[in-house]
Order: sequence, then structure tokens, then C-alpha cells
Amino acid sequence: MNKLKLKKQLQEFFLEDLGEGDITCGLLFPEDEETEARFIAKKSGVFSGMDVISEGYRLLSENCTVVPNVKDGDVIKPGQILAEVKGPASAIFGGERVILNLVQRMSGIATLTNEAVTVLNSEKTKICDTRKTTPGIRMFEKYAVRCGGGYNHRFGLYDGVMVKDNHIARAGGITEAVNTVKSSLGHMVKVGVETENLEQVKEAVCAGADVIMFDNRTPEEIGAWKHHVPGHIITEASGGISLDELRHYGKTGVNFISLGLLTHSAVSLDISLNITGGLKDELTGSHQAEIRNS
Repeated sequence: MNKLKLKKQLQEFFLEDLGEGDITCGLLFPEDEETEARFIAKKSGVFSGMDVISEGYRLLSENCTVVPNVKDGDVIKPGQILAEVKGPASAIFGGERVILNLVQRMSGIATLTNEAVTVLNSEKTKICDTRKTTPGIRMFEKYAVRCGGGYNHRFGLYDGVMVKDNHIARAGGITEAVNTVKSSLGHMVKVGVETENLEQVKEAVCAGADVIMFDNRTPEEIGAWKHHVPGHIITEASGGISLDELRHYGKTGVNFISLGLLTHSAVSLDISLNITGGLKDELTGSHQAEIRNS
């Protein structure tokens, strides 16, 4: 994850939440009062977002220290202490909601991605995301996909060409569209073409597409059409594919299956921040003892 961009975005998120300052903390705690807290998992899943915790609290106070107990991509269990933070109470409370929102969101995406990779269970076909991300936090969500074992599609409209149905219609055909973009592109940028029938697949191959996407096609259609695509061209299945359908699409032998659901349908993983020594911390300690004794 880009640390400079991370810091800039965290600053914006903190400013949105803190405004002119945390009224509650300002009235309850002296400015120099310190406290300790723990990030604790309440559900099983795959963790993502340790840099959000460490960089976030470092931005709020140079006196904050974060001790990570897990790494991004680690499988976590209920009651597990993920990270410990010590510093000014105003910083710890002030950053709690923003940091938890991001870490829970990222961990939810990482968990769902890991589930998709596990269901697919393929050494050849890879799971990747799409641009169906939350505006403003695409970097966080795409990083979370990688933490879950998935791969990233293009990050935006700027780093890859994807010729879709409307482009094809406006340009006058796949050949015309591909020729036009390739005449001006640098050699490092790939050209992908979405196809909806066998004729389009053949035309995309002849036009010199780098990636051929079988969009909203059945596994049976893709399996038959893929034989017309040379091995040097990357193939991708896309369009509303569910977890239940993954293995069927994997049997087609495509290189990638892109899933919008990784980011638009992921449920945030339940994680809490508990002050050490408080009532919640005591309850968590009891819960951990129950886990150890079970």
C-alpha cells in the first residue's frame, strides 16, 4: 500500500470525524493523560490493515506506540488480540472509529476473497477484483483483496484499456477499436476486449487483443470459445459470477475470474478496540479463558 497516499487519506478521514476536536475526550481527559488499548477480533476471518492502525495513530500523536500481534493476511479467531496501542487517551479515542471502520472493512474483503480462493481451489485460475469499489477507499479495498489471496484487476481507467460493448458500438467494431487504441498506446499498456459471442472472440484474437474477457457467459460457452484463443492471450470470465458457480467457471481453464462481489458485497469483519483494564477488557479476558478451556 502506498504509504504517502495512506497518510494523506487518513488525514482527510480524521479531519472529517474530528472536525475542531473531540468534545467528549476534551471534557473527560487531561491533554497529557495516557491509556492503553487492544484491537480484538470478535469473529474469525482474514486480517488486513495493520498499516492503517500504526500509521493512523502515528499521525494523531507522535507519542502513540503500536505493537502488532498479527500480520496482514493472517487468519484470526474470536478473542485474539490483533494489536496493542499505548498513548494519549485523546489520540486513541479520537482515531478509534476511523481506524476500526477501515480495518473492519478491509478484513471483511480479505475474508471473502480468501473464501472465494478456497472455493475455486485452482492452481491455474486466479481470483481478481473489479473497479466496483467504494469511492475514496479503492486503494484500501484492492490491497485487502491481495491480503485474502486474490489479484488486482486494473486500478482505474488510467492503467489499462478495456474495450466494452459501448466502445465497440461507437467505434464501429472490435477491430476498429483495438486498432485505434493500439496506434497511440505505449507498449507497456495491455488491451482487453469484452466479448459476448464466438464471432467477437475470433475478431478480438485477430485484432491483437492482449486480454479477452468472456462477459456474462456460461461455463459451457466459455469452455467452447476458449479453444479459439491462443495461449499467449490472457482469458477472463466476468459478469455476476457467484461463489457457488466458481468451480464450474474454474473448469473452463480461464486465467482469471473477476468478482465484483469481493468489494461490493463483503461484510465488515467484527473487530473491537478495548481499553486495557476496563470492564470490556475484563469481559474479553473471560471470553479468552473460555476459548482456552473449550
